[in-house]
Amino acid sequence: MNRTCKTIIKVLGMAGIMMSILTGCGKQASYKAQITDYHDSLFGENTYIFTPEDDPEQVQKILDQLYIKQESNQFGKERYAVYFMPGEYDDDLLVNVGFYMQIAGLGLSPDDTKIPALSCTARWLSDDPSNHNATCNFWRDVENLNIKSNTMWAVSQATAMRRVHIAAGSLKLHDESGWASGGFLSDSLIDGLVDSGTQQQWLSRNCEWKKWSGENWNMVFAGIEDNNAPSGTWPVKKYTNVERVEEIQEKPFLIYDAKKGYQIFVPEDRKDSAGISWKEEIKGTYIDMKDVYVANPSVDTAKSINEALEHGKHLLLTPGIYKLEEPIVVNRENTLVLGMGLATLESTCGQSCLKTADKSGIKICGILFDAGEEKAETMLEVGYDASDNTADKEDPILLSDLFFRVGGAAMHETDVDNCVELKSSHIIGDNFWVWRADHGDGVGWNSNRAKNGIVIDGNYVTIYALMVEHFQEYQTIWNGDYGKTIFYQCEIPYDVPNQKFWKSHDGNVNGYASYFVGENVTNHQAWGLGIYSFNRDAIVELFSAMEVPASKNVKIHNACTVMITGNPGISHIINDKGNSVLTGGAREVICEFENGEILK
Repeated sequence: MNRTCKTIIKVLGMAGIMMSILTGCGKQASYKAQITDYHDSLFGENTYIFTPEDDPEQVQKILDQLYIKQESNQFGKERYAVYFMPGEYDDDLLVNVGFYMQIAGLGLSPDDTKIPALSCTARWLSDDPSNHNATCNFWRDVENLNIKSNTMWAVSQATAMRRVHIAAGSLKLHDESGWASGGFLSDSLIDGLVDSGTQQQWLSRNCEWKKWSGENWNMVFAGIEDNNAPSGTWPVKKYTNVERVEEIQEKPFLIYDAKKGYQIFVPEDRKDSAGISWKEEIKGTYIDMKDVYVANPSVDTAKSINEALEHGKHLLLTPGIYKLEEPIVVNRENTLVLGMGLATLESTCGQSCLKTADKSGIKICGILFDAGEEKAETMLEVGYDASDNTADKEDPILLSDLFFRVGGAAMHETDVDNCVELKSSHIIGDNFWVWRADHGDGVGWNSNRAKNGIVIDGNYVTIYALMVEHFQEYQTIWNGDYGKTIFYQCEIPYDVPNQKFWKSHDGNVNGYASYFVGENVTNHQAWGLGIYSFNRDAIVELFSAMEVPASKNVKIHNACTVMITGNPGISHIINDKGNSVLTGGAREVICEFENGEILK
């Protein structure tokens, strides 16, 4: 990018939609002409862009500096996106992935960008060198790369590995058998073994591998080719296999083309799928950068972002924390909002961070939502009125890699009614972590207050990998019909002061069910659910982990409860059915539940 164009873009940084007009500057030039000091001014100082032509020692030095800063930066304010231009990189390069780091290739196919090694270890949480605990390895992302060696990806919730090819190597989801509580893998090809080891639970969707090894509490596989799915079935094995993915759209991603410059690729919607999307023909559409508003957290406000959206732009959120004096509002169908580097939205006005109209084809992807200091009803609102939820089933709304946090990173008290409200119909959710913090700053029963995690009022909502934890009442409330969950993970709150503070149904039932399906729901299904209790601060009973209506079309497939520690624990799995878990390590299961009864 030439100096004149850079200067113009900098000057127009606060001018709203005009920035996007200039994004094509220099797009015919070589990589080196566009990138100065490993940055492109279009994406700001928190985005690094490397090319195969760069000095490998200098690239490694920058990557190491980022990792040193981010390895243990659990609640820090820094956010980084690290992109690799298509090509093959030096054989000695190692990419270590820390907190708030997105690592991605800029090719159309993962095999367009080949790096020799990538790793996410778990050795920062304890001074004990033998304690490789990954249960707090949150908020990191790897996408669209070919990795040419064995790869360690020891992570837990709020992470994603998407569209990755582990070439001639294996994938290990733990660090030397240290604890891990993940996680999410999608649209990826692993030439060797996937070793889940100590992972407590995991969802793998639309993947291929040579072999899967490992099980613990709840391992779910969706859209895995028959010859790749692990053998054995629930409850003898902790495996749930959903053979075909009824409908999915992979997350859009940034690419670079030598002739057309930067673009955003939007993969096409797939139905009744198994296996990866990019094996043969790669299908989808392109968004030109002239149609995208590139937001910068140091200069943009909700007002400037909304002006761009009103003028018909898509929105790309470069890495950082956006303090919002009003909600970002998406009113136009088929609008894409895409976060880079765990871009974070925080409301300063007691309103939601982002809300959308009930319009088809909207896509909200790659964002961390943080509760603000002012009390709010919710942080993300999709659709305004559940009675008018008319989104088109042929063009569903897509919500990918969305993470929500109440407390933990806040030096102040936080208070929300819930984190997510889905009022539109025909929504595909893909990888959620909805978290009321159990550790960090601003944490306590009366400090980070939040009744519920997610409330789903729309019909025909399907969510792959729904993880909701520690809320003070129901974790998940599902009121819409024809809902589907494929993989659910939940820990009930650790910090209940005593039983009298934690009773549902007008004080008549001990505890609040984690997964609550409304009494008027007539059709609902869920596969692979794990609900866990850790009575850290008081000994309380959860009468039932799940509450669902007694209907022949409300079906639960493969659910389990686990008592991590404490007593009396969880008394029933669904309604008043299923055995109790009362001692540390106890696990109970249900295979099939329908019409209010356990079938097996």
